[in-house]
Amino acid sequence: MVEFQAAGGIWRCEPLSWCCGVRFEDALPVRPFRFEKGLRSFAGWWYFATSGTHVGFESWLERGHLMLMDFDPGVRAVSSQPFWLRWHDGLDRSRRHAPDYFARRDDGTGVVVDVRPDDRIPDRDAETFAVTAAACRAAGWEYRRAGDLDPVLAANVRWLSRYRHRRCLVPEIAAVLLEVFAGGRGLFEGAGLAGDRLRVLPVLFHLMWQRQLTADLAAGPLARRLSCARAGRGEALPGGGRRPGPGRWRGECGDQRDRDAGAAG
Repeated sequence: MVEFQAAGGIWRCEPLSWCCGVRFEDALPVRPFRFEKGLRSFAGWWYFATSGTHVGFESWLERGHLMLMDFDPGVRAVSSQPFWLRWHDGLDRSRRHAPDYFARRDDGTGVVVDVRPDDRIPDRDAETFAVTAAACRAAGWEYRRAGDLDPVLAANVRWLSRYRHRRCLVPEIAAVLLEVFAGGRGLFEGAGLAGDRLRVLPVLFHLMWQRQLTADLAAGPLARRLSCARAGRGEALPGGGRRPGPGRWRGECGDQRDRDAGAAG
């Protein structure tokens, strides 16, 4: 059974087979976030620029994965703590689990995400993730257990995220930047050619967040040596990478697919 709180605040408890078409990306969190002083984890709200909504997180690692989903052009919307999955284990004990996120892709498919550091998965949690993965397969959703982040990639995207709001876009400067980087060049070199860096860099970072300008963000820190190019469909990136497409965040985050969760169980 799946228990969830619809966008209007109405609680529902339905069979899993009934829930395949539910817009869980609009669901309200099924349990509250804790903000008390002294907690080991850090909870908060992330402004999800793609959908213009605030999405909750309960740890820095969750925030990092949420940020990368916001950065992924193939993710349309995300909700946190989207539902309770209820089942009975082998000892006929009642169990329940609330996944961390439900993500809706541009192609309409759903992804259920549990975030947990790779070295902090005891047997009971591995079993929970395996049950969740099996339920997701039955519902037609993909399941991912998202683990540790690439620190360089996370730091670079976190910097770009500061410029994700559309207020950072200055159309006349953006047009110049797209022209300057049409053939690819160093980030700071191109910014200097486009005008005053104090005015140009916020627009440049916004275009990078929007994927109109691309770079290999896992190659090194945003610095003078990092190359940037105007994005194109399937365009090769400096350093041999390719422009990320829908769902690319799964590879950037170092997460595990549902088969790993099944093996762990």
